[in-house]
Amino acid sequence: MRLLALLAFTASAYAAETLPLWKGDAPEGDGKLSDSSKAKLTVHLADKPNGAAIVICPGGGYGGLVTKGEGHGIAAWLNAHGIAGIVLEYRLPAGRAYVPLLDAQQAIRTVRANAAQWKIDPQKVGIIGFSAGGHLASTATVHFETIETRAPNAVTGQSSRPDFSILIYPVISMDEGVHRGSKKNLMGETPAAGLPDYFSSQKHVKADTPPSFLAHALDDKVVPIENSRMFYAAQQKAGLPTRLIELPNGGHGLNGYKGPSWDKWQAESLLWLKEIKVLP
Repeated sequence: MRLLALLAFTASAYAAETLPLWKGDAPEGDGKLSDSSKAKLTVHLADKPNGAAIVICPGGGYGGLVTKGEGHGIAAWLNAHGIAGIVLEYRLPAGRAYVPLLDAQQAIRTVRANAAQWKIDPQKVGIIGFSAGGHLASTATVHFETIETRAPNAVTGQSSRPDFSILIYPVISMDEGVHRGSKKNLMGETPAAGLPDYFSSQKHVKADTPPSFLAHALDDKVVPIENSRMFYAAQQKAGLPTRLIELPNGGHGLNGYKGPSWDKWQAESLLWLKEIKVLP
């Protein structure tokens, strides 16, 4: 299986295409614009596509991006299972709290806008994230625009609602059990009123929220497993087909993206995608 993943990564890396996420300046929120040069997508298409696609949000505490183990390596694994993997290099917020979310929403729209060309089913577009990237994926899961409710200045006419999300050792809350580094980088030293609540994803799950798969190690000392538990509980309360895998060990990063706990979440997430009819 690991040899297969390595071979898939070699082929995927060779065939990958990197695109700018935005044309011209990108929105920051509150009507502001900024240079968008650091926001980009790297598209890894599967040799034998099954129509599913997943936008990948690497972690890094909102102060950096772990694009290898939590980005292109994940795309290789997805490609080995027929899923397109689109690595999102989102803009780092430096206190501009809405910037990563705007990038994630645009990434989902971009995948749908290119669905025919990339052999993707626009109704099977999900998002995956790790650590702070898991927080970003969770915010994209609860804060989205449909075709009917999109902002007037949306670059494309596509919905930014993911069809599902996969959250691996994610930061979820910005007001209890918070990862302080991620919160500071996202919102600044003194967050504006309302921001911690808006970016505490467990508070915004409702009936039309996409379903989520979560995995978290019990011995994670960096981002406590309670983050995943509270999001899982909110999804359960909303009646969504959610799943949480509590891994016995591996800590934050699951032993450097290897070992039994790493293998377990990957295997279980694929089974879950079959259960919710994303994979055949």
